[in-house]
Amino acid sequence: MSLKNKRVISVILSFVLILGIMIVPNGALAAESQKLTIVHVNDVHGTLKYDDYSGAIGYSRLKAKVDELKAENPNLLLVNAGDTLHGEVDVNLSQGEIMVNMMNLMGFDVMTPGNHDFNYGYDRLLELNEMAEFPILAANVVKEADGTAEFDAYVIKELENGLKVGIFGISTEETKFKSHPDNTVGIEFKNGLEVAKEVVAELEEKEVDLIVGLVHLGNEGTTLTTSKEIAENVKGIDLIIDGHSHEELNKVIGETLLVQAGSYLSNIGVVEIEIVDGEINKSAELINFEAAKDIVPDETIEAEIAKIEEINAPKKAEVVGKSLVDLDGERANVRTGETTLGNLITDAMRESTGADIAFTNGGGIRASIPAGDITFGHIITSFPFTNTLAVIEVTGNELISALEHGVDLYPEQAGHFPHVSGMTYNFDAGKEVGSRIVEVTVGGEPLDLEKTYKLVTNDFMAAGGDGYTMFEGKTFVGEGGLLSDVLVDYVKAQGEVNPAVEGRITVIPAPAVEEEPVEEPAPAPTPEPVQEPAPAPAPIPEPAPAPVKEEVKYTVQPGDWLSKIGIKYNIDWKVLAEYNKIANPNLIFPGQIIVIPAL
Repeated sequence: MSLKNKRVISVILSFVLILGIMIVPNGALAAESQKLTIVHVNDVHGTLKYDDYSGAIGYSRLKAKVDELKAENPNLLLVNAGDTLHGEVDVNLSQGEIMVNMMNLMGFDVMTPGNHDFNYGYDRLLELNEMAEFPILAANVVKEADGTAEFDAYVIKELENGLKVGIFGISTEETKFKSHPDNTVGIEFKNGLEVAKEVVAELEEKEVDLIVGLVHLGNEGTTLTTSKEIAENVKGIDLIIDGHSHEELNKVIGETLLVQAGSYLSNIGVVEIEIVDGEINKSAELINFEAAKDIVPDETIEAEIAKIEEINAPKKAEVVGKSLVDLDGERANVRTGETTLGNLITDAMRESTGADIAFTNGGGIRASIPAGDITFGHIITSFPFTNTLAVIEVTGNELISALEHGVDLYPEQAGHFPHVSGMTYNFDAGKEVGSRIVEVTVGGEPLDLEKTYKLVTNDFMAAGGDGYTMFEGKTFVGEGGLLSDVLVDYVKAQGEVNPAVEGRITVIPAPAVEEEPVEEPAPAPTPEPVQEPAPAPAPIPEPAPAPVKEEVKYTVQPGDWLSKIGIKYNIDWKVLAEYNKIANPNLIFPGQIIVIPAL
């Protein structure tokens, strides 16, 4: 008989209790107690290593913490709420096999798949399920053709202390559009709320002591079934461990405890459950990065991570394509203007998702790639962050706000300076911040302030990162892969790339400020005449720039304007404009060639 159904104390038990009191008259009997520890993570996105920069705890410290908790209570379950088999390059290169092997070594007990776990395709996820020494649960994932399931709906764990724990898994219905649609052709994601009711009823018939929902549903930014809805509407669930929305949750809804541990292994979630005479007590905490820094990492896991990096080194040297030009990712350039690499990555983002506009921050571009063969290593060096693509809907007005924010510090270098595809923008650096954008086109047409556009950016910016608060809270209408993977696929498809600085971003420079002469204060009167000092020698005038004796080709640099170039070569800017047939002398851009005529 399960603890959930145990409500009557027998006469024999009462007699034993009385007898015990008679034997131990001065002591109090301890109530029957059964304890369970559940360690949970979610949205790991392929993260393996400790990383002080990003705040990732890493698997070696997670393993050490699990072992420490297991020494205190051997009745421990280690679970994963999805989005873990895809993300970091080292994991992606093996199409998730490296992560499954690592999870086997870690001793995971159970997992539910997130939308990004389908990124290699449904069939590959089935293969990974076969490799796993733990069940991957997905009660609501079935074949459209006949409704049959290839993933288990639930598992019952029987622990050493006699507890029977029923764990069911549910994946978000958003997988159909938050992984590439080709990945789940012929697969249905049934309504999570209705499926949860069915599975909970079945587990109750099995007379389990605890029911745990291991789900990848989310709340913030979720458009379909949420974990909160299940907690509110499905009776009998003791604990829901969630993922998908990257939240830090510890919330009681009715009789259900709802938890989530953020993302990228920034936290270790720990739930403690104690059952005393059928009463279930639950508590939860998050061990954050700062608290985990001092954990001594597990040596076996550390060695395995080092081995993975060694195995993948030759793969990172693989040539994925060729560039006919230098791909400019220099810090000073990508944070102040249009560059070839900025144009290439935004084109790849737009191509990958079919969005109207691509928009990414210059601070996310970390290195140049020289002309010639492009290796996988080149790309992950230029785009080292684990950012994925997010497609959101924005109005023309919101896009103007984003652009105004993007150019607010110009001409200073700014990580939030925006690179674009599918659109152009022109701004006047001489105008007041917030009123600098002069002209915007989308698809060759003037921006419509009331129209809604599909914009693809990285998930960092889509969440309001780099100050893009106008994007924060927008529902994702689509998602894509890792930024570096998207570029690899684009370059492979193109074979050769030849991006140019083509006027997507143009700037009207602020006019030069002439300093007003400062009046020298009159000398103080002297009471007695003094000897006059010798007159200072007259200043020697600086020689005027020598006239150009032969035609010179000058490459425009960030911060240049036509009159500035004219001063450099002692030539009137009007002459330069006429000689170079520049219709609008205020519109020149970095990388443009200006011919200086011989004088």
